[in-house]
Amino acid sequence: MQANRRFILTATCPDIVGIVAAVAGFLAERSGFILESQQHSDPETGRFFLRIEFTGESGIGNLEIQRLNEEFEPIAKRFAMAWTLADAAVKPRVLIAVSRFGHCLNDLLHRWSIGALSADIVGVISNHQDMRGLTEWHGLPFIYLPVGTANRAEQEAAILDLMERQGADLLVLARYMQVLSDATSSALAWRCINIHHSFLPSFKGAKPYHQAYERGVKIVGATAHYVTSDLDEGPIIEQDVERVDHRMTADELVELGRDIEARVLARAVRWHAERKILPNGGKTVVFR
Repeated sequence: MQANRRFILTATCPDIVGIVAAVAGFLAERSGFILESQQHSDPETGRFFLRIEFTGESGIGNLEIQRLNEEFEPIAKRFAMAWTLADAAVKPRVLIAVSRFGHCLNDLLHRWSIGALSADIVGVISNHQDMRGLTEWHGLPFIYLPVGTANRAEQEAAILDLMERQGADLLVLARYMQVLSDATSSALAWRCINIHHSFLPSFKGAKPYHQAYERGVKIVGATAHYVTSDLDEGPIIEQDVERVDHRMTADELVELGRDIEARVLARAVRWHAERKILPNGGKTVVFR
């Protein structure tokens, strides 16, 4: 291991005295140099959340990630931690699912192509052929998996099989206009991110921005969240909004909404890839 190798430690545990001291001591004993440390204590749940990014001087140069994990195990057990200790250079592998709206896909592929996304995109799944050209232009495999009432179970099984064969850590629904079954949602718990075309799920179904236009809304937005069996109600990762006024047409509202969706989803995927999101029951702790 090179001396400048970076590691990311994340941990969640009951909030008691001594956690930070124990972790800092562990790193200090191995010449670990803390680059960034963030923590949060939730008084309602009594849980503690920690993310530390660190590297080392010459003393840590011979450590391997497996050895670090083994040596940290006693501390993790002492504080009943749910934890990960990962090599920051190992990027999560991501599959993207899309239907016919390509704005979020295009944004993610561009960020990935210029090295602005801390993840390796390994392919794009779609139930339509529309995004094949864009995907293959970026040199990525395009997997066409049409779906209907008769083959829904088989199609979702194919998605899960592809996740396993590709070694994918995350499935991103970049305006994938199909509702995943409860079984698939459970299989992908905390490993599937969706973008919802509303700041809050007020306008569901077809043409949500046209519904918002008819209601004369003054704010539109988007929500990125983890997928659960409750449609569009999973733990929220990121949200953003833009002001709307009476001069805007329905089509302008759609354009504005697409821009918000793209940037909100990109933030969520980046934060997940950088291990900055920790589960907190039905919510998330996001260390930006």
